[in-house]
Amino acid sequence: MTPDPGPPGPGSAPSAHGATVPSTKEPVPPERDAPAEKLTTGEHGRGRRTHRPWSARRVPAALVASAILVAAVAALVDVIAVRVGRPAAAWRRQLAGELATRSVDDVWMLAGASVAAALGVWLIVLALTPGLRHWLPLRSPTPGVRASLDRDGAAELLRDAALRVPGVGRARVRVRRHRVKARADVRFRDLRQVKDDLTAVLGEERDRLALARPPRIVVRVRRRTD
Repeated sequence: MTPDPGPPGPGSAPSAHGATVPSTKEPVPPERDAPAEKLTTGEHGRGRRTHRPWSARRVPAALVASAILVAAVAALVDVIAVRVGRPAAAWRRQLAGELATRSVDDVWMLAGASVAAALGVWLIVLALTPGLRHWLPLRSPTPGVRASLDRDGAAELLRDAALRVPGVGRARVRVRRHRVKARADVRFRDLRQVKDDLTAVLGEERDRLALARPPRIVVRVRRRTD
């Protein structure tokens, strides 16, 4: 019999059964890492440009599926009733009569066609656009990894940075996809100097957010003494 191994020493490696090792990617061979060493710091900071995440569209999908399901079940039940010898439902006879007697240029026909066309265009727009306009995509350092930042969170970070500028007593920041609008109340100092400092600070804070499409910064200042 062999004796049980004692506790590992300070320099020994932990056992695979006794330690939790986070899953990592396989190491890249040195030959593939060589070109990365030639990249500058700015090129490392850019990362890979990512796209806005796509919305699942659960509410529109549920509404459309529910409407189609109700219509299909109602039509199926009525067809089965007719097949077993019962008369067709009143709504089905009335609908067939209206479609057979009304002309194409009838007001109700035009209104129904307009509503159907509008719903179709709405569904096409939902299918071709990503949605989630409240989220800003971030630069990804590796392929296959995506991250987004909430606009309100980005606005809070930028507002905190604006309040650190000397002379700014109050700041309001709104973040849009292509523009950051900042309004600041200046208690002291020259307005032009405060505006320049505020633009520089907001630009630095925006760059720290690592947004895939950095928005343009627009700053407006006004004098407030009350």
